[in-house]
Amino acid sequence: MIIQKAFKFRLEPTSEQRKLFAGFAGHNRFIWNRALTLQKESLNRKEGIIKNGDLEKMLVILKAEPETDFLKEAQSQTLQQTLKHLDRALWDAFDKKQPHKQFPKIKKKGKCIDSFRFPQGIEVAGNRVKLPKIGWVKFRKSREIVGEIRNATVSRRGDHWHVSIQAKLKTKDPKHPSATAVGGDLGVKIFLALSDGTTYAPLGAFKKFEQKLARAQRCLARMQKFSNNWKKQKRRIARIHEQIANSRYDFLHKISTEISKNYAVIALEEW
Repeated sequence: MIIQKAFKFRLEPTSEQRKLFAGFAGHNRFIWNRALTLQKESLNRKEGIIKNGDLEKMLVILKAEPETDFLKEAQSQTLQQTLKHLDRALWDAFDKKQPHKQFPKIKKKGKCIDSFRFPQGIEVAGNRVKLPKIGWVKFRKSREIVGEIRNATVSRRGDHWHVSIQAKLKTKDPKHPSATAVGGDLGVKIFLALSDGTTYAPLGAFKKFEQKLARAQRCLARMQKFSNNWKKQKRRIARIHEQIANSRYDFLHKISTEISKNYAVIALEEW
């Protein structure tokens, strides 16, 4: 069988590459917001969703205008990918088969995940990845990349940039060594209870960092907004939030790995 597999690594960009990353993310955020505004206006006029092809023509016009010619700095295909993601998000929001999907929102700087995708032109050599219009960037290679590289997404979490490289590979049909099945129920006092009596206590990641986070936020409140010390303190708070998120990711990964190794079929409540 043929599968798509992602390999995620932490990047180690130079200061100049960091500026390029931030610029690319800002350009894609701008295009998302501009296109979403046009889509909302079209829907309010009862004219339906604007075709993605028409929005891509808008990119050419924006790059030619003096007020938005900064978009020339970005890699064109990353902007096109942003429009495709918005188009998919809009259609999913109106899909009755996906009731949990919400209508896309305006992206605000500092309050959304900075990211952009390269659909092609990615190369990997050792512990370096070549990204179009950016060049070779070092990354922390924790495992080998297997398969044919299809695309790469660069994203930021806290102070760190990461790259997720998606590869296409052929593998044998999976066969689970176990033939057992189990049901699971999510709760509050007990994070997860399985039908065979196994229970998992909640992690409480926020409680572990609650006092540290509160002190950091009180300290921030006493500082002058947008001063150098205020910006440094904002980064400290972002690192605390990143620690909380990493703890939760690690907790969920360990539990899901343990359960998937022990049971062939897993049923969970709908939520």
